[in-house]
Amino acid sequence: MSAKSCLALAIILYFCLLQCFAASGSTRKAKIIPCKTLVFYFHDILYNGHNARNATAVIVGAPAWGNRTILAGQFHFGNLVVFDDPITLDNNLHSTPVGRAQGFYMYDSKEIFTAWLGFSFVFNSTKHKGSIHFAGADPVLNKTKDISVIGGTGDFFMTRGVATIMTDAFEGTVYFRLRVEINLYECW
Repeated sequence: MSAKSCLALAIILYFCLLQCFAASGSTRKAKIIPCKTLVFYFHDILYNGHNARNATAVIVGAPAWGNRTILAGQFHFGNLVVFDDPITLDNNLHSTPVGRAQGFYMYDSKEIFTAWLGFSFVFNSTKHKGSIHFAGADPVLNKTKDISVIGGTGDFFMTRGVATIMTDAFEGTVYFRLRVEINLYECW
């Protein structure tokens, strides 16, 4: 066998081995374990024209055919709601809050119930200080939905992760309670 033939065969064998290693590596997925998992509930009470005393959310934008005390028809399309909801460790609205969920959601489809969320959990308790920031789509009718944890401050400085949200309870269009399981993958 000539030197050129040996070199060619070695190169072919080298690339075959690379393919084998690449193929075997792509079938295995490393399990990523969160550095911190937290569970909270937040309670949203939408202003409906009669409950100003205990409302924690208000419609600040509505389509031309809507108003700001009743969610619009057509899957609430065009409504923009700003909220300042209590966060609790259990599903009881009257439990002592550990912080506030502050932000907004806007209904963004005329064909299905879906919203876009942008909010922060702002903590000021003996256990947690600082904030966790969230953003993402909320396909309202899905049992669970994942939204991104995009940062934080204080105890949650520069954190990243995923929050799985479930509707824990709702009463018409005025009250709903969300269970939020937060899995953080970047903790400082």
